[in-house]
Amino acid sequence: MKTVTIYTDGACSGNPGPGGWGAVLMYGTHKRELSGGEASTTNNRMELTAVIEALSILKEPCTVDLWSDSKYVIDGLSKGWARSWKARGWVKSDKKPALNPDLWDRLLELTDIHTLSYHWVKGHAENEYNNRCDELAVAESQKHK
Repeated sequence: MKTVTIYTDGACSGNPGPGGWGAVLMYGTHKRELSGGEASTTNNRMELTAVIEALSILKEPCTVDLWSDSKYVIDGLSKGWARSWKARGWVKSDKKPALNPDLWDRLLELTDIHTLSYHWVKGHAENEYNNRCDELAVAESQKHK
């Protein structure tokens, strides 16, 4: 399997408000940037959308090193929270509804196709790819103001 490195980020001006997402995918010497946005959304929806969009463009099952500054995304996947929420009908352990079940459901489908390793990276720090994703996400959110 090919090994792809993916960095993602989401941004929102207000929560909810205009938002954007960005992703950088790297395979060997190839690098591709993706971005998009919505007029009314939340930061967490944009974080999830970035990962979904990045994984969706992979044409075959891959080994993926996923880097994100979103604990919501990284913990939701790596700690199995999202799978537990789904198994309980999108209800969290505290009996409250899990947010964004539509996006989590799509993301779980994609994680079944690919082999993922999850890495949290500190946001707005020294990581050039995380910073680039942030730039893409913020630029997209500005388009929807």
